[in-house]
Amino acid sequence: MAVIPLKGTRRNDLGKGGARKARAAGQIPGVLYGHGETPIAVAIGAREFEVAMRTHKGGNPIVSLGLEGTEFTALVRAAQIDPLTHGVLHLDFQHISLTEKIEVSVTVHLTGLAIGVKDGGGILETITREIEVRCLPTNIPSSIDIDVSALNIGDSVHVRDLTVKDIEVLTDPDTTIATVVPPSVVEETTPAEGAAAAGAAEPEVITKGKKDEEAAEEKEKK
Repeated sequence: MAVIPLKGTRRNDLGKGGARKARAAGQIPGVLYGHGETPIAVAIGAREFEVAMRTHKGGNPIVSLGLEGTEFTALVRAAQIDPLTHGVLHLDFQHISLTEKIEVSVTVHLTGLAIGVKDGGGILETITREIEVRCLPTNIPSSIDIDVSALNIGDSVHVRDLTVKDIEVLTDPDTTIATVVPPSVVEETTPAEGAAAAGAAEPEVITKGKKDEEAAEEKEKK
């Protein structure tokens, strides 16, 4: 995985007010932490960050973050996105070493058309979209592909079926990733059947009411 160069500045104005001020200036507020160091508040140019990320595919981008003459190798651990504008509101950078293993989540990408979907009309359901792995930062895959072409109706693929190299999978091997379920069948009731069912139920209610009335009359006579 390539390391993406990125420039930033230390941010002196902290808190929500400082974050709003940074956004108003076209910057993304963030924090750099890790390696037992004191967290550093940072600001990254929004345009610069967008351009830098265009060269990266998948998740877990690694950057060489330049802060006023000091370079930090960092993993973009989290990016808070505005649900309306889709702009980045905040960034979390984790200071890492390229020679030390880290734990990250990696997306599972399903490939192929399941035979149960193609020939049986089944539905492919994705159960797990990400798995946890441990590896060197440079070995983090953009995604982990798994072929579901051989899956028939009722078949499933699990974490233990993944083929990976140079990474340690931490997710439970028995975790289901995807399964092919039968097509949904909706039973429709015709108007005639509905009327017949209603008619069959009605005498029971009437009979019950009649018996109650007869019992009451008999009680009054006694």
